[in-house]
Amino acid sequence: MAKVTIKDLRKEFGKVVAVDNLNLVIEDGELLTLLGPSGCGKTTTLRCIAGFEEPQSGHIYFDEQDVTFLPPEKKDIGMVFQNYALFPHMTIFDNVAFGLRMRKVPKREIKRKVGEVLQMVHLQGYEDRYPRQLSGGEQQRVALARALVIEPKLLLLDEPLANLDAKLREEMRFFIRSVQKEVNITTVYVTHDQAEAMVIADKVAVMFEGKIRQIGKPDEIYKYPVDQRVANFIGLVNLVPGKVEKFHLKGLYSIKISTGDIIRCKYEGNLSQGDKIVLIIRPESIKLAPIEEKVAKLGNCFEAEVKEKVYLGNVMDYRLRLANSTEIRVQEDPWISFEVGEKVLATFSPEQTWLIKE
Repeated sequence: MAKVTIKDLRKEFGKVVAVDNLNLVIEDGELLTLLGPSGCGKTTTLRCIAGFEEPQSGHIYFDEQDVTFLPPEKKDIGMVFQNYALFPHMTIFDNVAFGLRMRKVPKREIKRKVGEVLQMVHLQGYEDRYPRQLSGGEQQRVALARALVIEPKLLLLDEPLANLDAKLREEMRFFIRSVQKEVNITTVYVTHDQAEAMVIADKVAVMFEGKIRQIGKPDEIYKYPVDQRVANFIGLVNLVPGKVEKFHLKGLYSIKISTGDIIRCKYEGNLSQGDKIVLIIRPESIKLAPIEEKVAKLGNCFEAEVKEKVYLGNVMDYRLRLANSTEIRVQEDPWISFEVGEKVLATFSPEQTWLIKE
């Protein structure tokens, strides 16, 4: 296994800066996800790590070794591509054994290693089949087995689940995570799918325009985004402008939001009276109640009107209109239903909010 350190990495394609002086550390045995929209530089970063692209400047280290300009075959990496890249004319055994044969591993050792890795990915008994005889998920597991069988220092995955249907993609997220933990291999996983990143990663690095905007554990990124762009990209979010009215003990601030309501929010930084902020509330953090319960409700609440509702099975997805025509989104228990046009109370706790200073 290896610790990966990237220092001041820069990659340009003509006048386009794909990776802009990027710095990143991936600990030994860690699974890090590079997450961002198309064109943000995440795949280019991965290709520089792999050796498929040479950067204009900067360095990449595996432990203490500078591997910046080493070709892929000298870097001891395993790679899983979006399109699987299996050899259609070879059996599953031969596909998985390919890297070992290139390394001149003895036949008996190849047979043992291929057998072990196919068992790991639950494909024992598939040795004599061809890729065309397998489902998409099975082909992806063959690609994973081929990458792991050579026992690389580093595993790189580039949008590996993009071609699978939704249900299979969800299953494979957990499968890849479990295999990675079983072999304890340092892994870099590229995706544009926020849910995928949340499920699979030890840490998530959110990228925009070739730079890392925020890096942290999945729950940290989700609960405490550094700015509106990260908040909008990671899951569903309500962004409500306001300003600071007063500071209380235990990190609580009174915030006057754009509707005129005063609410209390927790914030771990320093804010001053009059500071403009943006209040972040996730749709699942808001609970709805009948308007008649306003007197009995404690904590944060404001009145709203149900503009639209959509049944999603596990939740009811509401669009609410606030006093100043601001709209927010709420995802509530589907067994508790409010009708379009009905006045409701939207309530939430200070601990389930986050503030971003403008």
